[in-house]
Amino acid sequence: MDLQSDVCIVGAGPGGALLAVLLAEAGLSVVVLERHASVFKEFRGELVNEDGERILNKHHVLDEVRRLGMLLLQRIEYMENGELIRTVQPGEGHVHVGIHTPQKHLLQVLFDRLEANPNAKLLTGVTVTQLLKDEEGKVVGVSGRHGSETIAVRSRVTVGADGRYSTVRKLAGIPTDVLSHGYDLLWARIPSPEGWEPIIRMTLAHDAQLALFTQQGGYIQIGWSIPEGLYAELKKKPIDDLVDKLAEAYPDLEKTARANLQSWSDFVLLKVHSSRADSWVRDGFVIMGDAAHTMSPTGAFGLNCALNDADTLANVLREALAEGNTSAARLAEFERTNRQPTEALQDKQLEMERTFSGQFGL
Repeated sequence: MDLQSDVCIVGAGPGGALLAVLLAEAGLSVVVLERHASVFKEFRGELVNEDGERILNKHHVLDEVRRLGMLLLQRIEYMENGELIRTVQPGEGHVHVGIHTPQKHLLQVLFDRLEANPNAKLLTGVTVTQLLKDEEGKVVGVSGRHGSETIAVRSRVTVGADGRYSTVRKLAGIPTDVLSHGYDLLWARIPSPEGWEPIIRMTLAHDAQLALFTQQGGYIQIGWSIPEGLYAELKKKPIDDLVDKLAEAYPDLEKTARANLQSWSDFVLLKVHSSRADSWVRDGFVIMGDAAHTMSPTGAFGLNCALNDADTLANVLREALAEGNTSAARLAEFERTNRQPTEALQDKQLEMERTFSGQFGL
């Protein structure tokens, strides 16, 4: 299979999919390659903040997501020893402290727009194995496997939107500075009890951060920090101790927690780190989202940064392609615009983690 396009995007998460929509609707031909056969099974961050909301509204996405289902979160509660100690309400002029936007709903809206656009082609189950380059070393596409077929996509620009372990970033030889945060995260999801309100909750449970995020559809997402590398040791023990600590921290969730968290298979482990790529560009090539700047889960900035990258990069690519200049120097306008504010958010994440216990007077 040999394809031609103006832009080839590797990775069909929200950032890559939004970028594809914006470019295709601007009249550019776009091929999107996704390694998973289905992108709806990944366990990812789904909290949209004010920045993400602005971008999704700007491109007329959020109204369609609302039709499929999303949830405005009313407040943040800080609890200690099972008791409420502080509440954070929406800021003046705002009606929420975040929006739970199910990824399957967000992607469905974006994929529907791609499918309706003759300029766009989405292929799932594609494993990219090589960057194609011309005699001067400029990236001119990718090749790999699509099922039993060999696939090559030749493009004027190749975009790596394939996440924190980005294949194309490695193929481009772009090094990254990786920072350990000293913890990993256990994710789980349980049904919310009757009468549960749309809130975020935070607490310290035996010195571990334990966060709850109400989800659209009647669920609560649990994020539990554990010391980095401890998961293998934890799994040797019964899960009862963990559930006991959850019930102690949030007594009103004891019944649903004990009914739905009965083995370690009910949890998903996220290895937490952040990273900064040395550069986001090469000639004919650019990386975005977690491929360029992996975020930790703190503050739920990752999804919103990816959406912001798509918004900025779409404008840069449209102009660069119109000029016929896709050199690294030209594409670096994207990096110059987004790198500093993104790294400022990474610094903010570290500060939030460092000072989290201070929310409880510790």
